[in-house]
Amino acid sequence: MCGRFVIELSPDLVAKVFGLPEVPNLSPRYNVAPTQPAPVIRETPGGQRGLVMVRWGLIPSWSKDSDGGLINARSESVNDKPSFRQSFRQRRCILPASGFYEWARVEGKKVPYYVRMADGSPMPLAGIWDEWRDPNGTLLATCAILTTAANEKVAPIHERMPVILAPESFDQWLNRHVHDAEALRPLCAACPADRIEAFPVSPLVNNPANDAPECILPV
Repeated sequence: MCGRFVIELSPDLVAKVFGLPEVPNLSPRYNVAPTQPAPVIRETPGGQRGLVMVRWGLIPSWSKDSDGGLINARSESVNDKPSFRQSFRQRRCILPASGFYEWARVEGKKVPYYVRMADGSPMPLAGIWDEWRDPNGTLLATCAILTTAANEKVAPIHERMPVILAPESFDQWLNRHVHDAEALRPLCAACPADRIEAFPVSPLVNNPANDAPECILPV
């Protein structure tokens, strides 16, 4: 799964890597948690890419209320679940992250690990989004991160990991006109283990209120 992630990226780099027409206003975040605002990149109706802030925890448009929210969607079944199906086919996005946290159980205790790209590049997390309208007509945009079976690097920590997209798959993933689930499924495979690295970090990350560079320092 993916329950926390990090955004420590230069706005200029984000614009360049993800093909944004403008440099986004993006502040560093070291402990993004569910229900908090998260940046997503999606294709506009005009075919350009844009970065917007949405709430992490997907609420289907047909939901009766905005309580809770689904933070993860299993890529293997995302096309079968009513909560995710339409978003997967029509409303895909990318979350520009630096890495994510996962917790391993060691001698009866949960130890946080930080997983990032081995070369320090951005980590493009595959996401889906939706919009929910409250009784007053106000729209709330939300998102979920897709997960897949862990690769050899993450498996000793947790059995699941977020889908990390390859740069060459961005066009297909964001294309609003691609609705074929079978064509999208290969993009959801676990990234090669040699592309990422993982190391234990401070238990500071256990509290979402802690949002500082110390959260990602190796211990």
